[in-house]
Amino acid sequence: MKRALIITYYWPPSAGPGVQRWLKFVKYLRKYDWEPVIFTPENPEVPAKDEQLLHEVPKDVTVLKIPAVEPYKFYRTLTGKKEGATVGFTSSESGAKIPFTDVAARWIRGNFFIPDARKAFVKPSIQHILSFLSTNHVDVIITTGPPHSMHLIGMELKEKTGISWLADFRDPWTGIDFYDDLLLTRWADKKHQYLEWKVLSSADVVLTVGNKIGQELKKKGARHTEVITNGYDPEDFKNYQRSKKTDAFTILHSGSLIPSRNPHAFWDALNACCREEADFMKDLRVFLIGKNDSGVKDTVTSYAYAECVEFRDYVPHEEIIARMAEANLLLLLINNTRNAEGFLTGKLFEYLAAQRPILSIGPTDGDAALLIQGAESGVTCGFTDTDCIKNYLLTQYRIWKKDGSTAITGKNIEQYSRAALTGKLAEILDKFAP
Repeated sequence: MKRALIITYYWPPSAGPGVQRWLKFVKYLRKYDWEPVIFTPENPEVPAKDEQLLHEVPKDVTVLKIPAVEPYKFYRTLTGKKEGATVGFTSSESGAKIPFTDVAARWIRGNFFIPDARKAFVKPSIQHILSFLSTNHVDVIITTGPPHSMHLIGMELKEKTGISWLADFRDPWTGIDFYDDLLLTRWADKKHQYLEWKVLSSADVVLTVGNKIGQELKKKGARHTEVITNGYDPEDFKNYQRSKKTDAFTILHSGSLIPSRNPHAFWDALNACCREEADFMKDLRVFLIGKNDSGVKDTVTSYAYAECVEFRDYVPHEEIIARMAEANLLLLLINNTRNAEGFLTGKLFEYLAAQRPILSIGPTDGDAALLIQGAESGVTCGFTDTDCIKNYLLTQYRIWKKDGSTAITGKNIEQYSRAALTGKLAEILDKFAP
């Protein structure tokens, strides 16, 4: 087999969307005659952990680890925040003033830690990997970001070894939605822009998750771009019944809810449904699973149906899959920001696999909207289109009221299976491996 060295900051037992993409690639790469080798920090600073994910790592795969200097520990000491807290780039909609320590930490993060707080991990990683490569052959080096410091590791390794390098952008760099909130000086902004260009122009292949992001990266200097979306693993869903009836009309949102993602039109639409259907509020259950901004909670408590809404922090991946498969409606919220058209979150593909109708709120011509439409798996309503949201809610509620289930089939979703997507990755790697 050919060998691929994969440099990633997020790896089990770290949890969250940053883990799933390359964990699943690694799970299926051997099927396509590629042997993965993982390089990751020994002590990553992550918002959540999921020990169950360790069971998905092939037992005999090589995983290289070294300690990392984690400045977020000093940040927590400065601000008094709990373990796992990171520097936030959005303020609460509740109107509360942002503490000075948070503003200062944000400024320091943007102007001194370029490209990100993991920059101190770059040099020792390069030294360790070069030592490994002196006695171990690999055919391709792969880096995945954010954090984009991982790409700086790949760039220098390519310069020193000549090994082909693929840089995977799960999210944009200077095009990320919170980039303008970093409080950057002109010098820092130029440094970010330069490093981004250098990475994009140096990589043999720039891989990303959606067409619009790919087009943007090409404009910024990428010589060769490829798109492989995120996906779903059929094995995660094999134990769940798609047509299971539920006792309540259950709406599920998985993932963080920050101010730019707070769906005001959705809350208003729920309120309108409660007025139009006598039993709607009695039957309603809304689960918001993930980190939620206090402004979102403040918004919900202003409505009469607030007692029907449950907030929960991160739950293990296995549990969230079960909840998706049992929900009657899956809520997909796109950040209401300048680059909203290119948002294509990983959970969308697991939503498709759950075979439940999807209500997406965001650009009606964005990548997510086009994908949902093509899969015949739901509808996308604009950020302020309360009537569209209300009508879809009532349609699905009435189906549930009649049948006790809202299960759907979807169309051509098999193309988004993790095994199929790994096959596409292997084809790309085969082109650039010697």
